[in-house]
Amino acid sequence: MTTRTTPPTEPTQPTDLDLDLELLRATVRGEVIGPADPSYDEARRVYNALHDRSPAVVVRAVDAGDVIAAVRFARDHALPLAVRGGSHAVAGYGTCDGGLVADLTRMRAVRVDPAARTARAEGGCTWGDFNHATHAFGLATTGGVVSTTGIAGLTLGGGMGNLSRRCGLTCDNLLSADVVTAEGAFVTCDAGHHPDLFWALRGGGGNFGIVTSFEYRLHPVSDILGGPTFYPLDGDVARAWTGLNAEAPEELNTLFAVLLGPQVPFLPERWHGRPVCAVLTCFSGPADEDDTVRARLGALGPVIGQYLDRMPYPVINTLFDEDLPPGLYHYWKGNFSRELTDGAIDVHMKYGATIPSMESDTVIFPIDGACHRVGGEDTAFAYRDASYSAAFGASYKDPADTGHNVAWTRAYDAALRPHTEEAGYINFMDADDQSRVRANYRQNYDRLRAVKRQYDPENVFRINHNIAP
Repeated sequence: MTTRTTPPTEPTQPTDLDLDLELLRATVRGEVIGPADPSYDEARRVYNALHDRSPAVVVRAVDAGDVIAAVRFARDHALPLAVRGGSHAVAGYGTCDGGLVADLTRMRAVRVDPAARTARAEGGCTWGDFNHATHAFGLATTGGVVSTTGIAGLTLGGGMGNLSRRCGLTCDNLLSADVVTAEGAFVTCDAGHHPDLFWALRGGGGNFGIVTSFEYRLHPVSDILGGPTFYPLDGDVARAWTGLNAEAPEELNTLFAVLLGPQVPFLPERWHGRPVCAVLTCFSGPADEDDTVRARLGALGPVIGQYLDRMPYPVINTLFDEDLPPGLYHYWKGNFSRELTDGAIDVHMKYGATIPSMESDTVIFPIDGACHRVGGEDTAFAYRDASYSAAFGASYKDPADTGHNVAWTRAYDAALRPHTEEAGYINFMDADDQSRVRANYRQNYDRLRAVKRQYDPENVFRINHNIAP
C-alpha cells in the first residue's frame, strides 16, 4: 500500500500587493479579505451562483471612509473595481476576477424622520431593512418585491415594485445621495447640488460612483391587502389583467406572473408543478374597498387558488424570499412595451408551458400611474412612455442545467422581440446585454455619457451595464 503525499512547496515571497493589503488593513475599519484569509470563499460569493469569481481583495466597508479607501486603493493599483450592495445583480456585477470588491453589506443603518416623511439609508441596506425601519412609523416608499434585494441597485436602475403606480419609481422618490466618486472624493448631490450627478443616479445604474447613503421621500402606507391569486395558464387572463390596469385606482398595484404552481396549501395539489398564471396584489387603499378588489381579481378568470388578506406592507415583499435564496443560478432577460399585445401574450403562454424549473418565472410590472407623471428626460430612466416591463428567464439549482436554461431564455427573448421595444430595464439585463445599453437609455444616453466624462473619465466604474465616457 502506498501513501500519496503532497510535495513540499517553497515559501513564497510577499508581493507588493500583499504588502499593500497590510497598509489597507491599517486604514480600513471594516474587513480586508484576501485569498489567503479563511473567510475568502464566503466573501467572494454573490447571490447568483452563475458568477463564480476570484477577486484579489474584498473590502467589507463599515462607513464612507472605508469606501473612499477602497476606491483609492483600486485606482492606485489599477485593479478592476466591483461594487456590492445587496448582491442581487443578476449579471454578477458585485464581484470580479483579480480586482477589488467594495462590499457595503455591513452598512445597513436606516434613520427615519417621521415629521418630514423622509428616511436616510446606508448603501448596503436591503429592502427588508428599509421596510422594517419605516413601517414602525406607518410609512413606505417603492421598493423591491423580494426583501433581500439591495436598495442601491434597485434605486440606481430605476426601481419598480408594489407601490409604483401610487408612489412612482424608487428613483422618483430619491431626494439626495452621498457619493464616493472615481477620484475617491465624497459629494452629496440633490436637486440643488451636483444636479447633473443626481439626475444620472436616478436610473443610470452604477456608472458614476458608489452611493454610501440614499435619502428617500416616504408615503403613508401601513397595512395593505396583498397576496397571490392563481389562474390556469391562459392568455385570456393576461388580457383581462391589462384591462384591470387600465381602470384600476393607483392604490391597486398588481404584477402578472407565469410560473409553475407552488406547493402551498391554498393551491390544490393537482396544480402543483403545473404551469399557471398568477396576479400578485398590493392594494394600499382603504379596507372597506377590499371586497371590490377581490371581485376584480375574480373577474380575471377561473380562480384556482388564492391567498389574499390584510397584512403589514413589509410582508408583501417577503412572500417569495424562501423560493429565491442565495446560491441559485440565474439567467434573465427583460423588455419594455407600450402595450401587452396578443402576440406578446401568445409568446408568454408558449414559453410558460415549457418553463424549466420551479424557481423560474416571468413577472410583468406595470409602469403607469405616478410613473407616467415624470417626464422621460426628468431622470435617467428613459422609458416613461412604456406601460409594462417584463422580467423573464431561468432560475435553477443544478449548474449542469445551465445550457438548457440559457437556451430556453434566449429563445424566449428572441420570440418576444417583435412584440416589444428594443430596450429593457437594466436591472433585468444579464451580462451579455451590453450591446443594448444605448437603447436602454435611449434619448438620455448622450447626456449620461457627458456626466460620465465629468465624474468618471477613466471609466473606473465599468463593471456594470456600462456607459463608456
